[in-house]
Amino acid sequence: MSDVDEDIQHEPEHLGKPLTIPAYRALAWQDFVLSQLASFGSFPVYLARGNHEMISLIHPDSDYLATFAPWIDRPNLRSQRLADNPADLNPHIYYHWNENGVDFISLDNASFDFDPAQMAWFEKTLAKDTADPAIVTIVAGMHEALPESISRGHSMNQTERGTESGRRAYSDLLNFQNQAHKRVYVLASHSHYFMDGIFNTTYWREHGGVLPGWIVGTAGAQRYPLPPEKSSAKAAKTHVYGFLLGTVRPSGEIRFNFKQLDERDVPAAVKARYTSPFVHWCFAENALSIQNSGDPN
Repeated sequence: MSDVDEDIQHEPEHLGKPLTIPAYRALAWQDFVLSQLASFGSFPVYLARGNHEMISLIHPDSDYLATFAPWIDRPNLRSQRLADNPADLNPHIYYHWNENGVDFISLDNASFDFDPAQMAWFEKTLAKDTADPAIVTIVAGMHEALPESISRGHSMNQTERGTESGRRAYSDLLNFQNQAHKRVYVLASHSHYFMDGIFNTTYWREHGGVLPGWIVGTAGAQRYPLPPEKSSAKAAKTHVYGFLLGTVRPSGEIRFNFKQLDERDVPAAVKARYTSPFVHWCFAENALSIQNSGDPN
């Protein structure tokens, strides 16, 4: 939302006429619905808001909820919300649902922190999961990585409130793992690369322990160089596109595997619409140079 996406600008109807920023912002979310969400068909999609959805909006929460209500207020999410609290009639940007012994928790830190209402909800959810023998695993997902990760310079550490609330959320998850003796996995994006083992840092080794954590920012955005501390991770890749596939075992253990994609995986219809040279540019050129890396937003 801070600049015109290359894919929208290269759509045939826009290719010969550069979009202004206001014109682009007016159509960007609907283009996302039509070009990306629709491609999943009947496969269920659960959205977590990112920081760019906060750009240039007077009412970011209500605008986001209104646009993405079909995904934020899915029938199973609504049922879970009302089961937790029958008076909680309206959807939230953060939510959770239980499925086959796993509680999937989607947190919202697009504004770089967790507000008090969300923290109260999150800790109440963890307390219920602690007491529920049917729940054996938690998967907590969010846009920005929790603080003190290997990606510290591009995470919730970017603000004081983010650091404070994010450390609290991490400690809550760590205490849940240690006291309830259940599994915890933490997923994030924001940094545009893949990394496994993001919390293997001195800070968390000295402040309670290391939770299993991944960053998967490889869905198409401009790719970033890896941070200098990348050697502490179990695996790290940049200048790649792909997705993380989690396979849940009967015990509640989840095996996560990164599935890398290349130009051969792009459907013929997409190549025809955007042209093969542009598709190749996305794979060969869509990267932030190391010289200009800094801490992009």
